[in-house]
Amino acid sequence: MNYFLNLLMSGLVIGSLYGLIAMGFAIVYRATGMVNFAVGEVMMLTAYISYNLAQVPALGFAGLLLTTLPIAMLLGLLVERVFIRPMLGEPMFSRVMVTIGLAVVIRSTVILIWGVEPKPYPRPLGDEVIRFGELALYPGQIFSLLILALLCLLMWAFFRHSRVGIAMRATSNNETTALLMGINVKRISGIAWALSSLFAAVAGLSFCLMFALEPEISQMGLRGFPATILGGLDSVVGGAFGGLVIGVVENLAGGYLGRGLKEIAGFVLIVVVLMVKPYGLFGQREIERV
Repeated sequence: MNYFLNLLMSGLVIGSLYGLIAMGFAIVYRATGMVNFAVGEVMMLTAYISYNLAQVPALGFAGLLLTTLPIAMLLGLLVERVFIRPMLGEPMFSRVMVTIGLAVVIRSTVILIWGVEPKPYPRPLGDEVIRFGELALYPGQIFSLLILALLCLLMWAFFRHSRVGIAMRATSNNETTALLMGINVKRISGIAWALSSLFAAVAGLSFCLMFALEPEISQMGLRGFPATILGGLDSVVGGAFGGLVIGVVENLAGGYLGRGLKEIAGFVLIVVVLMVKPYGLFGQREIERV
């Protein structure tokens, strides 16, 4: 029983990282209808920026958050303004390819500046194990789970009650109609990219609080994308839930069936779910009149 609980909890911890990345994918898709394949690289870049900021002892963890997250949002706004907005009206394939090219540029730039060697990230929350009965968690793991829950709650309130969130929902349903109703679609797109970078930055920080910092963390972007598909490409909170499910399934499969099956367990789950619900667990069904 203890073995199962530890597998379950470690799966939830890894799943929280997948969930944060999935939220970054989903927020851009919900606002613009495109997939941003640079989420993992933005996560990596903001993690390295936070690494430099964490070297300032007086900053503290709260100061690190309050500094890193606005920088990440400004980075998202810059990417949208410089690379994405000029592509409006172009085929979706071309716009998606821009994000892939951007991912390569960011990854190469990070390696050029910081190198490829793993870097020990400071532990501002400490390294002491916190026990909950039979479960033992590090502060970084608890932070990852709590921040995911907080962001899910904030996103639910954002889409339900805020004017910007409602405008984003309207834009995702029909961009042309949203324009006719007076919604500033370009502004909505900028906000979506800023929020996507914020989610990526939180994922990067959470990862670094648990593991060493290295360029390979950008691969988490591709590993988190299936969570977006499972939860629904247009559902931000659904992506978070999908990340938790995939993290748990992967960990249980690796623990009971062998490590070789850990990598494919999540994809098998996606295939099964999509055969029943093609738009994901929380995705909205698209209805087209012909």
